[in-house]
Amino acid sequence: MDSIIKTVTQHKHLGNGSIILCHNGAKYTAKALDMLIATLKNEGYTFVPVSELIYKDNYHMDHEGRQIKN
Repeated sequence: MDSIIKTVTQHKHLGNGSIILCHNGAKYTAKALDMLIATLKNEGYTFVPVSELIYKDNYHMDHEGRQIKN
């Protein structure tokens, strides 16, 4: 469980607008989720629906899932 929290919170690509994918079939994901959310909130992150993060006009996604202005 601690490794999940460390992997997400210390990931080099974590930043504003990041989408965190958690696999629901993994053994410890459900147990780690409350702690993961609390840790990220304590670090100043907020949670919004994915629909609020995706630009629909004049952008495209690169191979890492980043939105690039056309």
